[in-house]
Amino acid sequence: MALSNRAGVFMNQPGGYRAFIPKPLPPDPPLKMDNDMLLLLSTADRCLGRLDGITQILPNPDLFVAMYVKKEAVLSSQIEGTQASLIDVLDADDSVDVEKEKSIEEIVNYIKAMNYGLTRLEELPLSLRLIKEIHKILLQDVRGGERSPGEFRKSQNWIGPAGCTLSSATFVPPPHHEAMKAMADLELFFHEYEDIPPLIKIGFIHAQFETIHPFLDGNGRIGRLLITFWLCQQKILRKPLLYLSHFFKMNRTEYYDRLMDIRLKGDWENWIKFFLKGIAQVSIEATETAKKILKMKEEHSKLINSRIKNPSNGLKLLENLFEHPVVTINKVADMLEVTYPTANALVSQFCDLGILHYNPKVQRNRKFRYSAYIDLLQAGTELTT
Repeated sequence: MALSNRAGVFMNQPGGYRAFIPKPLPPDPPLKMDNDMLLLLSTADRCLGRLDGITQILPNPDLFVAMYVKKEAVLSSQIEGTQASLIDVLDADDSVDVEKEKSIEEIVNYIKAMNYGLTRLEELPLSLRLIKEIHKILLQDVRGGERSPGEFRKSQNWIGPAGCTLSSATFVPPPHHEAMKAMADLELFFHEYEDIPPLIKIGFIHAQFETIHPFLDGNGRIGRLLITFWLCQQKILRKPLLYLSHFFKMNRTEYYDRLMDIRLKGDWENWIKFFLKGIAQVSIEATETAKKILKMKEEHSKLINSRIKNPSNGLKLLENLFEHPVVTINKVADMLEVTYPTANALVSQFCDLGILHYNPKVQRNRKFRYSAYIDLLQAGTELTT
């Protein structure tokens, strides 16, 4: 069999265009595990193991995870054209302009979809049913919300530059009836072929999902969510801390080229190598970020213990800042269950210590930022012009 037909075939359709009909996984002939592939797999496994281990020494890993989910939501949404940064999401209020508000709503939906899926995995295995439930939350009342949220498409879609047609599209996924068959085959693959290394298997799954493109909108975001859901379901990660959106964003051209080479040339090998490089790189970055956060928290805890007369409320506030790094005096009062004057005094001390910062030009309804923490997490989420 020619390798160009290895992943599927392009077939003429009644409308005069050609659509790609994917073959079920795994690839045939099987993936060639050369020395480079084995080394990349070993490195990715080792880096991912270190990332999983770091969660065991973080004082409150769930707070770190909550913020990391927000970061992933921003990055994944930016790939789809959403114009909002992490600080926009953390800092959102009623004064945000309409376009920015829409972008923030899309990111908030992504966070809801991520959290829903992770919780749902405790009772329902990764499945087409779960994928559709997550998709419904992702597109609820936002851009694309009119395009059948939670339902696989019943019409043809295509991928390409704005204004392109089916005939001029960069890629045309399978017609909807073929897409349904392909998704059923993919669901079977989720639960079969346990001899395939898990990191290679999720690389197959992500690429196949993007090729099928089963929804009218939101396929990229759901496809990236699948990676994290799979790793958590397989117990490879105890906490959802690996997100490849940053890697895909930084290597966008190669990402799309590698996916197209699967369809055009049957080149699964170079896609899997690219995917494994991403896992290793992102795992290292996340591990280093976690270490820096741990060190920063230790330094700020020492500062609070030595410089604040009654440090218990200060330490409690510091803990809360890892989940809510932008606060107001009223919010601090609610968090700590103290009076406004007490909260105000504590925030003032945090500002004096350089832990919290505010804009001196704003006199009313001031917001205070845990800038050192935000800066660590915000890397890569800045919007470029």
